[in-house]
Amino acid sequence: MDQFKGQARLPKFAIPKRYDIRLKPDLTACTFGGSVAIDLDIVENTNFIVLNAADLSINSASVSYSSSSKVLQPVKVELVEADEILVLEFAKTLPIGIGVLEIVFDGVLNDKMKGFYRSTYEINGEKKNMAVTQFEPADARRCFPCWDEPACKATFKITLEVPAELVALSNMPIIEEKVNGDLKTVSYQETPIMSTYLVAVVVGLFDYVEDHTSDGVKVRVYCQVGKTKQGNFALHVAVKTLELFKGYFAVPYALPKLDMIAIPDFAAGAMENYGLVTYRETALLYDDQHSAAANKQRVATVVAHELAHQWFGNLVTMEWWTHLWLNEGFATWVSYLATDSLFPDWKIWTQFLDECTEGLKLDGLAESHPIEVDINHASEIDEIFDAISYRKGASVIRMLQSYLGAESFQRSLASYIKKHAYSNAKTEDLWAALEEGSGEPVNKLMNSWTRQQGYPVVSVKFKDQKLEFEQSQFLSSGAPGDGQWIVPITLCCCSYDAHKSFLLQTKSETQDVKELLGSCQVGSGSSWIKVNVEQTGFYRVKYDEELRARLGCAIEKKNLTETDRFGILDDSFALCMARQQSLTSLLKLMGAYREELEYIVLSNLINISSKVGRIAADATPDLKDDINQFFINLLQFSAEKLGWDPKQGESHLDAMLRGEVLTALAYFRHDLTLDEASRRFHAFLEDRNTPLLPPDIRKAAYVAVMQRVSTSNRSDYDSLLQVYRETDLSQEKTRILGSIASCPDPNIILEALNFLLTSEVRSQDAVFGLAVSKEGRETAWAWLKVILTKLVILEASGSFMFASFEKAKEVEEFFASRTKPAISRTLKQSIERVHINANWVQSIQKETKLGEAVKELAFRKY
Repeated sequence: MDQFKGQARLPKFAIPKRYDIRLKPDLTACTFGGSVAIDLDIVENTNFIVLNAADLSINSASVSYSSSSKVLQPVKVELVEADEILVLEFAKTLPIGIGVLEIVFDGVLNDKMKGFYRSTYEINGEKKNMAVTQFEPADARRCFPCWDEPACKATFKITLEVPAELVALSNMPIIEEKVNGDLKTVSYQETPIMSTYLVAVVVGLFDYVEDHTSDGVKVRVYCQVGKTKQGNFALHVAVKTLELFKGYFAVPYALPKLDMIAIPDFAAGAMENYGLVTYRETALLYDDQHSAAANKQRVATVVAHELAHQWFGNLVTMEWWTHLWLNEGFATWVSYLATDSLFPDWKIWTQFLDECTEGLKLDGLAESHPIEVDINHASEIDEIFDAISYRKGASVIRMLQSYLGAESFQRSLASYIKKHAYSNAKTEDLWAALEEGSGEPVNKLMNSWTRQQGYPVVSVKFKDQKLEFEQSQFLSSGAPGDGQWIVPITLCCCSYDAHKSFLLQTKSETQDVKELLGSCQVGSGSSWIKVNVEQTGFYRVKYDEELRARLGCAIEKKNLTETDRFGILDDSFALCMARQQSLTSLLKLMGAYREELEYIVLSNLINISSKVGRIAADATPDLKDDINQFFINLLQFSAEKLGWDPKQGESHLDAMLRGEVLTALAYFRHDLTLDEASRRFHAFLEDRNTPLLPPDIRKAAYVAVMQRVSTSNRSDYDSLLQVYRETDLSQEKTRILGSIASCPDPNIILEALNFLLTSEVRSQDAVFGLAVSKEGRETAWAWLKVILTKLVILEASGSFMFASFEKAKEVEEFFASRTKPAISRTLKQSIERVHINANWVQSIQKETKLGEAVKELAFRKY
């Protein structure tokens, strides 16, 4: 049996074809019993059957393998928990061909939000349990023994025995329901061929809203009793999105129904189970009265993402977790395509830049990983559900689509899906389809982006009517890297009409731009050159001093699009962190954005201001107030334009922006903002429906009142907790959790952190409460060490934004003996970030002109 231990994948001598699964959950005892009959094709001589199982009690006497009217009992049944495998040894070699493996088992409905687990909800004040599955990436094995690998596709016939009054859902429609006293037996249609991680079961008490697509697919949104109105928006999005994707992929949705259900306890945002998509409540439910515009957008993009998976992931599935990015990167990219089609006024493609930035941020670490990453054990899979697989993956797809053209790209995708439907694919299969459809060397072009980690910074210099380009690997630490890429370069000179593109395939290249420049001369008042037009490329750009100054002027004169204004700022911030550009020059560039009103640019300006403010406070405490004042000044123009109250007919983006600008001013402790927020908050305490505190500005008000809370003045904190306890809207609860630790008083912060560990906070929501103020970092770190057992909290340890080598060493030493394999990479990334911050602090301390520049910027009259 030892030959099967410690292996990355299961042996291939038995291939599952069909599962007949029966499950009986006990929602009072929180246990379940079950049986499975698996049709197997034995394709090699063996006297072993090896499959996955974990956290199950196997009834050894029940295990049998039937073939050609013979029933064989194993001589040995061993569950290897370390490898999550069940090894069955038979006395004789099993006959080649089809047979049936039968196993009876028991398990526990756990509280870990994976496998077959329990979630709690309330009906008329009474607490009840529901049973839910979450199998991706490798947890179907915790519900029934199976070949729990994406390539081992089979069909599934599921039968449930549940309390008669409950709703029981699975991937397919119900074909029969038999009531027997207090219990009922529910049978479902057999599924098409699919992977184990997409099997789903939910049992509980639910209401639903229903609609149909134009071709008759029944779509339902299930939620807790009394919340059906909150499901209407997601239902509308789902129906329209299914119809859109049917056209885009040139293949109809494969199942007769689509159910989407809100689960109170849910670890991820959502899960694309075939025909039964499960969601965290905040990602599916939308309340007209109490949800913010940002919540509405979140619901739309998450629903579109999960429904994209019904084709890209469920119909065509990655062959192994190395190719996870095919699922997640693509679904992320195409969710923007769908949302843009449904809500064009949201300008959602501009917000795709947030995805790109998060990908660049993680991939700028030495402890990043390639898009295609080797997975050698199930425990390693969870860690790659990160910004590389999702956000870098989506960004390189967007870069490639931009290079190949939208029509060619869409045609090739449809061909890829048709060819690999009900099967599995690898990254190279997608490249082959795109290469065939476009005639471009896609495989050669893309391998440098998916098989090596990192990305380039392209340095640009202007000299003698020529542009000199040089690429090198960008690392946030400022260290040199040795990667090289085939980079699709786009540029424009003084106008978006004067543009050029080429592939940078070597370390450096010179391009003559004399013709492109025409009458526009670099150095004149209106001249500028922008590289990586509209930020479609996954790389950063470093301009020489003259080009950078020209772009600053172009920003002030509104000559550049919002995506290019975003890109210039984001690249400058990254270069400053990597010590390739001074903080002085970054702050001067930020000054050019003082009249900015576009959502995506201002949102990024706010994020950068927050990070720079924290680092600068560590580096130069004497300049802290002046830097703070500069950031307040930067936001005054937009704050005055937007005001506190929504305007009739205003855009979705202005509604989101108002909340972000006011929240930022609250974090910067701007007195007038704190005063007005307090007035509105107290009106809200008197009347929860007051027009003075609409959902879009509630987070701003909550953060604002916490800035003046202290041990001796805690009434607003207590009032916030009262609002938390009264509301049953998850979005409102997370808004409050994200605000209470922003207080400057360490004693209140400790109290807020301890609140996260109470039964009043669902474990998946605790991470929102880690948004601690700068004054609370040490308190939070000391608290974290005490409650190490809370894994969900542990993973967020990098968010405290420490900035000293001593602290990096302390963190490293503390976790040295406590690291679990599932978070080892995440932990290394957190420690690397502390080192980067510490180096950045030292660099800022050496800037001789910083103090003078800050004072000038802080007191400049705008």
